[in-house]
This record gives sequence, C-alpha cells and structure tokens, in this order.
Amino acid sequence: MRNELMQMLEEREDEMIEIRRNLHEHPELSFREERTAAYIANFYKEKDVEVETNVGNGHGIIVTIKGGLPGKTMGLRADFDALPIKEETDVSFKSSNEGVMHACGHDAHTAYMLILADCLIQLKDNIKGTVKIIHQHAEEQPPGGAKSIMDSGKLDELEAIFGIHVLPMAKAGTVGYHSGYSFNGRTYFKLRIQASGGHGSSPHKANDAIVAGSYFVTAVQTIISRRVAPLATGVVTIGSFDGKGSFNVIKDSIEIEGDIRYSNDETQAVIDKEFHRIVSGLEGLFGVTCELTYTPDYPPLYNDPELTAFVAETLEGVKDKNITEVKEFPRMAPSDDFAYYLEKIPGTYFFIGCTPKGVTDPYFNHHPKFDIDEDAILIAAKSVGHVACSYLDMD
Repeated sequence: MRNELMQMLEEREDEMIEIRRNLHEHPELSFREERTAAYIANFYKEKDVEVETNVGNGHGIIVTIKGGLPGKTMGLRADFDALPIKEETDVSFKSSNEGVMHACGHDAHTAYMLILADCLIQLKDNIKGTVKIIHQHAEEQPPGGAKSIMDSGKLDELEAIFGIHVLPMAKAGTVGYHSGYSFNGRTYFKLRIQASGGHGSSPHKANDAIVAGSYFVTAVQTIISRRVAPLATGVVTIGSFDGKGSFNVIKDSIEIEGDIRYSNDETQAVIDKEFHRIVSGLEGLFGVTCELTYTPDYPPLYNDPELTAFVAETLEGVKDKNITEVKEFPRMAPSDDFAYYLEKIPGTYFFIGCTPKGVTDPYFNHHPKFDIDEDAILIAAKSVGHVACSYLDMD
C-alpha cells in the first residue's frame, strides 16, 4: 500500500502545485478565511468521507477517514490562514488581495494535505485504523484555532498527531526534526500607566508617565539578564511605546505593548512572576497606577521524543527518491499553536526544506518576498504519507 500511495502522490504533483497557486492568489486573514474554507470543504464534496465544518472558533474543518481494518487513530494537521503583508514577489499567481499574503507557506501545507487526504480516502479499505485530517484556521492570530479545536472534543480519541511546516532553512528534499521543546511559547502584554500631567516648566506639580514607562522598558530586560537561567531562552520585546504628546506638556498616561517569548514552561513561570513584580513595583516607586493586560497565547511546542525519533527513523529508512536528507534542526524561536495539540496528544511537528532553487540567502517566513521551491509540496505529502503508513502499519 505504501508504494501505491507514493505513486499516487507523484502522479498528482501538478495538482498540488495548482492548488497551492490558487490559494496563494486568494489569501485570507485569520478568522476571515471564508473562501479558503469553502474551497477545502468543496474539495471533499461527494467523497466517501465524513466532513465537519466550522469546528472551533472559526472555519476549522475535520475530515475523518475510517479505515477498513481495525487499528489506531491518528491526526494530521495543516493550517490555511495568511498574513497582513503586502506581497513583493514576482510570481504570476501573486496575491490579488491587497495587503494580504501567504507569506508563511500555509498555502503549500493545505495543497499537500488535500491531495494526501484524497489518496488516503481512495485507499481507505486497506487502512488499519482512522486518520483525522485537521484543516486548521487562524494559526497566525491569537487565540488561534488549535486550542478551540482541541476544546471541541473532536480529537479526544487521537493517539498521535503529526504536522509539518515548510522552512527555507534547507533545500527541497531535506526533512528536519527536533525533539523536545522546539518552538518558543509566547505572551502578549499591554501596560497602561496613568500618572498626572502638567506643564513642562513645573515637573514638581506633575507625575510623568513617560519617565515611569522608560524605567519599565529598562527594568523588564533585567528579567532576561538576571532572572532567567543562562542556558534557558527568553525574550521581552517592547513593540510599541505610545507616549506621543506636545513637546512642552508632561504626559499623564502612556501605553506600552509587546510580547514575551520563552523556551519552556519553567522559563515562562519565572518571566510571568518577575514581570508582574516589576509592574507592581512601578506603582510604588513612581506613584502611578498601572493597568496590565497579560495574555499567554501559544505555549512552548514540545515534540514527543519517542515519536520524533520514530519520524526520523521512518524517513531515513524508506529510501525515497524525493527525500534526500533527514537531519536534526536546531530549536527555533517562533511560536505555533500546534503546541496546543501536543499538550494533550503525543506527536511531533517536523520541517520541510523549501529554499528556492539557485537561492543562497532566502527570505524567511513572514517576509514580503517569501517564496518556496514548489518541489517541497510533494516532499511534504510523501513525508507525512510515509509517517502515516508506518504509524498505522499499512505496508
């Protein structure tokens, strides 16, 4: 069956590329993916499979492929939202939605998954167990789609879950993996500091919110340098300091926004505690009032070591002509809400090289000029297909 599946995927590579280009030309932002969700649902129309739409807090879709033989239940996930980025590539299928772009490869994720799912549907009589295809909305914008899909209870029976992400860290043909904590967790914050304004000539009659905010910006960096363990990873980013006013007026209030990244749950706990301590201290030190919004959105992504080793061994052992290298990738700083699945279901999130041909310094995901080698789409389909075959023992 494995050989039959791989042959089917190879024969449908052009269709995968066509789907990817269609989606790329019509990108939609998180929670607004009406056309994309309809396109996906329509793809499964009249196929002998169970399709559930509007799963979770948006346009999530779950397709359940029940095999003809008893066995395990596994999940395969692909996301399908785009980003608020103005595209700067030269491709013929450039975004027709001004200011919105598939700059992270979710179009490729969806393209490979649709064709892989269709092939599995055609072969389902020989499948030992059940495969749930998770077409997930809103990965890019917190609170994301993954947590709500998990909370729906529709994945409770999964025994394992797998997903991939295209990354221009290697050429097409390379598959990467990383065991344990692999992506950082992330928290959003907004701090409003209320003081009392006044005339620039009379600072003693006012209380300057900008001074308090400036102290805060410096102080929170000491969390990383003096509270987080040296071998752990943490970042506090001040993305916005809104203190604009008149040159001769002491500001009475400001707003500061940013995000926090952390490599594991222990580091998150340290940063959370110290961040709140500094905000509380700011009130006492400067006599201001602080209103803090502090929202952890995506947890650190933890790849199950046993299943990660299983994926690596599987892909190293299949000797597939399209998979030329399987290697360990480093832990990475971005965040992904696939982490929510992995909090409750053993699984792993691995990586497909997609550096465009002839390019030595590729634009990374989320760049206006991000592009992929479309050979990576077939490699994604075959890699996940091999993993599914081995996990369900479908040979």
